[in-house]
Amino acid sequence: MTVERNFTKLLKHLLIIAFGLLMLYPVLWLLSSSFKPNQLIFSDTSLWPSKITFENYVNGWKGLQGTTFGRFFLNSAQISVLSVLGNIITCSFAAYAFARLDFKFKKLWFSLMLVTIMLPYHVTLVPQYIIYNKFEWINTYLPLVVPKWLAHDSFFILLMVQFIRGIPKELDESATIDGCGQAQIYFRIVMPLLVPALITTAIFTFIWTWDDFFSQMIYLNNIKLFTVQLGIRSLFDPSGESDWGALLAMSVLSLVPIMTIFLSFQKYFLDGIATTGLK
Repeated sequence: MTVERNFTKLLKHLLIIAFGLLMLYPVLWLLSSSFKPNQLIFSDTSLWPSKITFENYVNGWKGLQGTTFGRFFLNSAQISVLSVLGNIITCSFAAYAFARLDFKFKKLWFSLMLVTIMLPYHVTLVPQYIIYNKFEWINTYLPLVVPKWLAHDSFFILLMVQFIRGIPKELDESATIDGCGQAQIYFRIVMPLLVPALITTAIFTFIWTWDDFFSQMIYLNNIKLFTVQLGIRSLFDPSGESDWGALLAMSVLSLVPIMTIFLSFQKYFLDGIATTGLK
């Protein structure tokens, strides 16, 4: 029985490793191809380049029309950081209100918030664009950042509501007896216990904002305002010859911030999903 059990366990591990390598193959190919000359990218299928060159990174970093990828990375970082701060602050405030406060039509507003999660983004795109155009926000970062500061992402509100509901109300009652108001209860009791959920929100917001292409393509037209994703897309020329080496090299660099953020806060990310808010 022991030998059979060990064999079954070994087989499971081998299958998991094989599946993991299969999932990682596109990333490994991307990394390998970014060091290959253009003429070998699609002809040399090996993961180890037969000829290594760094020209792809040099040429790709130069960007286009006098704007380097350093500018694109700075633009993406600016939008992502502002979006993260907005979601952390406003979504946590809204979640605390739904989880702890009593106000008129609370259940109705909460239901409407849940409905917005089910709406596809494309349904609201046209009316949002019309509104932002009247505000003269097109070709600025405001359409991408301002909604984050208005508790726009209902998913994170729901995540934090469920998290806060796991915190015993007795803690709030004890703080109230000690003379704390709602603001003090939030900042002194709820927020410290909410840290795993806040970090989970920050990670998801950063990744989704950094990888966002569609919204940025809709609202940004000036190349000086382009993000990394728009910059990479601009390297692709469907009507001519694209610099595939530079495109793949910049794609590799675009993954670095995401991997760094995720690996740095992985512990808190898992806590935010697995725990209920109590240590």
